[in-house]
Amino acid sequence: MTKFDAIIIGSGVNSLTTAAILGKAGKKVLVLESRNEVGGLASTLEFVPGYKCNAIHDTLKWIDPRVMTELNLKSNGLKLIIPDIVRVALGKDNKHIAFHRDPKQTANSISHLSKKDADVWEEFISYIDKSVNFLERLYELTPPSLPNVGLFEALSMRSMLGPLLKHGSRGMVDLMRVMPMMMLELMDEWFENELLRGAIATAGIHHLSFGPFAAATGYNLLHQHLHSSSVFHNVKFVKGGTIELANVLKAVAESYNVAIETNSKVNSINTDNGICSGVTLLNGKSIKASITVSGLDPQNTFINLVGAPNLNPNFHTQLNNIRYRGSTARIHFALNSLPEINGVSADQMDTVFSIAPSIEYLEIASDAVKYGQLSKNPYVEFTIPSVINSEFAPDRKHVLSATIQYAPYHLRENHWSPELNNQLYRNVVSVLENHIPNFSSLIEFSHVLSPADLETQFGLTEGNLNHGEMTLDQFMFMRPTITTAQYKTPIKNLYLCGSGTHPGGGLHGTNGVNAAQVLLKA
Repeated sequence: MTKFDAIIIGSGVNSLTTAAILGKAGKKVLVLESRNEVGGLASTLEFVPGYKCNAIHDTLKWIDPRVMTELNLKSNGLKLIIPDIVRVALGKDNKHIAFHRDPKQTANSISHLSKKDADVWEEFISYIDKSVNFLERLYELTPPSLPNVGLFEALSMRSMLGPLLKHGSRGMVDLMRVMPMMMLELMDEWFENELLRGAIATAGIHHLSFGPFAAATGYNLLHQHLHSSSVFHNVKFVKGGTIELANVLKAVAESYNVAIETNSKVNSINTDNGICSGVTLLNGKSIKASITVSGLDPQNTFINLVGAPNLNPNFHTQLNNIRYRGSTARIHFALNSLPEINGVSADQMDTVFSIAPSIEYLEIASDAVKYGQLSKNPYVEFTIPSVINSEFAPDRKHVLSATIQYAPYHLRENHWSPELNNQLYRNVVSVLENHIPNFSSLIEFSHVLSPADLETQFGLTEGNLNHGEMTLDQFMFMRPTITTAQYKTPIKNLYLCGSGTHPGGGLHGTNGVNAAQVLLKA
């Protein structure tokens, strides 16, 4: 029987990153993917014949520079499309705000609505950038093991001296101040225009179940802006769709002799007396490895694969305390022509659009989570990926992909069903038609992915895209639990590398790099 140095469960961006780095170090690695293609949340799918979409993520917020350089992603074929306008916040009466890479151009767009806000825009960007600079260094660290922080752990945090010397202690103070803030507090300090306040606040509630009046949404705003080069709402598109990021990582991993098997669902992680020896597949085949690394979320890893009876009761309690609460849905529309957005020219369609006319609008939309209902007027963010990648739709036809908040996994006296998916569809179309006249007449087909669908199709507990809520009580040395924050687990030879670990969700690969570094020292 072949024995591997490492088995990695799942083939998302973090799993492939870990696999490639281990393979580069000469380890014998096997990646097991239950679906018929790699990619996880970076997957592209053909939702009706001739129409393709990015299943979950239309854009990359940021990629860890260590992934780009260590694995030479650009020289291995990764092509990023960098738009000048990174977002258009759609307002009433065609009065929109265009967020540019150049902050002066963004300020000019804001000035049409508020001269006062435009005058402080660059100062605000600088303020956020200082805090992000500290967070970038923090994200590269393996969280310290609390409460026993020794000299080695203290020395490992010396990289924090860089931003401290650059920005002074004031920068650290600003970070500690912004992270626990609610979006409402932050906006009250800086801006007056309602559309701008809402547009900025969307970064704070991105993929959360909370609204902008919730504490620590400031932390989520900072998380979205790492390595952004002072570009607010920074995004990059991937040529060929986000799946190409996974495909390039797969090719790099295979160049280092990593074996990747699709249609290979892991049925159990094998443990005996608290020691992991490998996995057993759904077909009954057992595979042994010196270490096993899970890119799945903690619920799937420990409860579903290790099994609750094989867990320490205290650790089991910690796992049960992890909050998931997925509240984000996706709808993909196949359109018979390019939609006309009021006040937006045809050459400005290669960007992200958001519909959040005010911060109060977002808060009211988030009330749906509290009451276990669909938001009647949800926050909608959308792209038209067929403009960026023409192969996504037939000639002169298009795809519009929308991300919706709030559509809670947990419903009161109801459950997700085709009927509820239809209600979500109608609510979203109604919001879109406020800015795209007669949008419904353009729709040929649609594909709804509710949080329940995301759980079923992508193995995401409660449909949470971050493998656990991005909150301060689930941050760094408490992510996913206080005993697993160093990518190790209480089970010997079993490790984690997924988005449930520090520093959280996104297609950035940081979790994968950090986990690989721990594994190579083990």
